[in-house]
Amino acid sequence: MFGVDLIIINSETIARELLDRRSGTYSTRPVIRTNELAGGSFNTAFLPYGETLRQHRKIFHQVLRAEISVSYRELYSRHANELVINLLGATSDLLQHHTEAYAASLIMAVTYGHLAHGHEDSFHSRALELFDIGKHITSPERAAIFTAFPFLEKLPIWCFGGIFALMGRGRELSQQLLNEPDNEVKAQLANGTASHSLVADFLSQPHDDADEDTMKAEYDILAGMDTVASALDTFLLAMVLYPDVQARARAEIDQVAKHDKMPCLDDKVSLPYLDAILREVLRWHPVVPLGIPHATLSDDVYDGYFIPKGAVVIVNQWALSRDEDIFPDASRFDPSRHLTVDGKLKDPFANHFAFGHGRRVCPGRWFAENALWTAAATILAVSRIDHAKDSNGDRIEVKPEFTTGLAV
Repeated sequence: MFGVDLIIINSETIARELLDRRSGTYSTRPVIRTNELAGGSFNTAFLPYGETLRQHRKIFHQVLRAEISVSYRELYSRHANELVINLLGATSDLLQHHTEAYAASLIMAVTYGHLAHGHEDSFHSRALELFDIGKHITSPERAAIFTAFPFLEKLPIWCFGGIFALMGRGRELSQQLLNEPDNEVKAQLANGTASHSLVADFLSQPHDDADEDTMKAEYDILAGMDTVASALDTFLLAMVLYPDVQARARAEIDQVAKHDKMPCLDDKVSLPYLDAILREVLRWHPVVPLGIPHATLSDDVYDGYFIPKGAVVIVNQWALSRDEDIFPDASRFDPSRHLTVDGKLKDPFANHFAFGHGRRVCPGRWFAENALWTAAATILAVSRIDHAKDSNGDRIEVKPEFTTGLAV
């Protein structure tokens, strides 16, 4: 397509074989020119495979690996409690704002020790604006056009006024978000008010300018804000559409969290059905339906097919989620498909195809799991999710609709 070899994988078996077992060949990214034009070339998710990527992932590992992620249990619970309070008082058009605020405030606290204040927080609002820009300009069709026809970026701004304006705004926001959080933590360290955080710990140690530039780029950890919020929105939708699933999950929570005790991560092993719900959320409507494209670093052959160096490789997560051989009646939301006959979970959450494959697997998958689990458990423990009613008291039916872009 447009002179680019495009390989689309519609099978998890093939995805595991190529991207996991042959990760040395399939771990880089294609150049997404629209992302670069919007100032996002530092973004970990889109970096080519190499030393810079390894440095980014090393830093992420320090703060997001499994054993560290679970240590944030009090932080998850505090923010989940705030989320429930906000949801209970929200109108339907603001639900997404509150799930975004939950995800962003958690990530900002861990990364910068920053206490966000919802959409009124300037850092949060600018990060959200940048991600909204990114979702639109890095969509597959725009990325393909600018890659195939590079002369387009040389045209006068009036030819693509809307897109070029978004790119300019993206570059402006990128620079602000690269420098301002870092400077804020430096000021707090100087006056002794800095909270424990990834950036504060880094700045307290000897480092050179190159290391600091890498650390600044770690603000793109906030990309998790969008994906966690999207998954929570899908969870809320599923609970409305499948009240039997919601009732079973609440009964499980009531059995474990007795005497007005709120469920916490320590109860996780005793709540397998809730875990199964979250696995099904990611399968039922994958957050990034086409994944993030890989590219080949060398020629390869698979099952008689020649795959050339530089080919773009896309894992079609939507196709994986609709494989009837693995997920019968795939359009139905059915958490039980992730449980054995004796009620135990089949696979670890972190192995879900929604987190990607090989050396590009999401480094924040354990953090995302714990954040999603705590929010879902807290919501179900204290509230019932049901259809809204009109002025006559009749139920307003819900029509599931998903937006387009990099993430749904």
